[in-house]
Amino acid sequence: MQQSSLFTSHTSELIQLKDAELEYWPEFVAEDEASRLLHKLLQTVDWQTETIRIAGVERLVPRLTAWYGDKNASYSYSGVLHNPIAWTDELLKLKQRIEVVCRCNFNSALLNLYRDGRDSVAWHSDDEPELGVQPIIASLSFGAPRNFQLKHKKERHLRHKLTLTSGSLLVMRGNTQKCWSHQVPKEPAVSEPRINITFRNIVANSNR
Repeated sequence: MQQSSLFTSHTSELIQLKDAELEYWPEFVAEDEASRLLHKLLQTVDWQTETIRIAGVERLVPRLTAWYGDKNASYSYSGVLHNPIAWTDELLKLKQRIEVVCRCNFNSALLNLYRDGRDSVAWHSDDEPELGVQPIIASLSFGAPRNFQLKHKKERHLRHKLTLTSGSLLVMRGNTQKCWSHQVPKEPAVSEPRINITFRNIVANSNR
């Protein structure tokens, strides 16, 4: 089957972890196209600076964020309700291509901009009620390679780390969010930006 020049041949790797279903495409988007999309998204996405309250103190989130999706795909995380911005052409094309390999549909996407290695995201799981019982999360990366770390919630000795490279796609299914936490730690040596897009499906009848 002939593939678009924007995408490489879809060769994936299954990552074997207890209580998790992970599939990784190291080169989902071709190198030149990944570079073009990085610069396009840096310029056109409506990036927001957010704050979170930790122990009663307001603190800046150490990255920029944006929430895109279908009209009714509102999403709560970090105690804040996010209403979606309408899909751009670039995001819609990426979503549609990822839906083919994932064999599922997505109605929303959370974008994170890590401006350099000082930006990060702490340990968490994508397990909010809006995402359903066994959410499928498709994580697409552009820009500087960053470490992605996972740890089992109960068996703390179970850990895994991989480097998410530019143009790569990581799909998490099954009980991954229920049983594992993940983070992108600070890496002071990294000086270049990275954009991560996690495509999701908001379940319309979730209790908020």
